[in-house]
Amino acid sequence: MLNKIMLIGNVGRDPEMKNTTNGTAVTKFTLAVSRQFKTASGETKEETEWFTIVAWNHLAEICNQYLKKGKKVYVEGRLTQRKYTDKDGIHRVAVEVIANDMEMLSPKEQTTDKQAREESEEDVEALLAELERQSEE
Repeated sequence: MLNKIMLIGNVGRDPEMKNTTNGTAVTKFTLAVSRQFKTASGETKEETEWFTIVAWNHLAEICNQYLKKGKKVYVEGRLTQRKYTDKDGIHRVAVEVIANDMEMLSPKEQTTDKQAREESEEDVEALLAELERQSEE
């Protein structure tokens, strides 16, 4: 069985790191993943999906230290669902990505939105080409 997700997007807010009672580092941040598409009428639209990313241990420390709001990042991990009851007593389900790998993609100087979108599309195409090459081996 396989539970794997690969995302390229922009950090939605600065990561927040906490330590569990036994001292294990855990960092959470949001990731905005956008895509452009054309409607049946030919109009170009963009939609954005938001993901909550959770990193543990050393990866949590790295994410907390280096990631900032707006930076482009590649995250690889697995999807998980967590059930909880909110402060009003309502049962809820949180879907999160437990990260096991992260790669910073933003250059040192922030690019324009248009450049970032073009680079993101190139990154996705390169990643898909690499995955296709690996599957052929």
